[in-house]
Amino acid sequence: MSCSAIDYFIFVPAYNVEKTLAEVLSKIDEFVLSRARVLVIDDGSRDGTVQAFERFLSSFEQCDERAEYALENARDLKSHFEYLKFEQNSGYGAVVKKGIAEGLASGAAFIACLHGDGQYPAEKLGEFFDEMENNNLDLLQGSRHAVAGEAKRGGMPLHKRIGGAFLTALENIAFRVKLTDRHSGFIVYSSRFLKTVDLNRLSPSFDIDLELISIADARRFAIAELPIPTRYAGEKSNLNVVTYGLRVLRQIWRRLMIH
Repeated sequence: MSCSAIDYFIFVPAYNVEKTLAEVLSKIDEFVLSRARVLVIDDGSRDGTVQAFERFLSSFEQCDERAEYALENARDLKSHFEYLKFEQNSGYGAVVKKGIAEGLASGAAFIACLHGDGQYPAEKLGEFFDEMENNNLDLLQGSRHAVAGEAKRGGMPLHKRIGGAFLTALENIAFRVKLTDRHSGFIVYSSRFLKTVDLNRLSPSFDIDLELISIADARRFAIAELPIPTRYAGEKSNLNVVTYGLRVLRQIWRRLMIH
């Protein structure tokens, strides 16, 4: 990779996202990309996810009318993307652990998780990185509920709105920092915080995000949130909301017992 020194590391959990991956990657701002390394982590997809990635890369050189300097810049930006595939589906937690480990190894100051299914706004990464840098933050989560009615307008199913609000209210009792949406997967971390975490002890499932927020909260790292748009388009979720909710309640109980 040509970018030997980077400021940002963006890892992209990708499982059967051939229809959305290219659009997600194309929305990463060029200035952000110039300072970043982007690693797509394919969790054993069985569709055309890898082919979608390859087509996205080929698009950097498809315009014959580009000036030579523009073409060279496109080739440089293309080199900021990499692809890694798990041979077997290992679960969201395994993908996040791998993304964090690679991010720390890269030397980047900030590490972002950007899902490949299009639910989260890649175009807002620049705003999030700026917020992290300007306010010396350690964890910044995107909130779909910071703006009243946004989740409903964005198509979030009713049961997820109700369940998320209920769990977040309970979590805000248990945790030091109060947030409006603790179940968004759009999160940017500081390497300073992540270096204190034993990745081997984290969950292999979807609740790894909550675990990381809980650890940052308990260790009094700087946590904040910014509003993000809600985007649901009828896609199939791999999350079992019942078992996830029970695991969240267990985390809340453990935290309350610590106090």
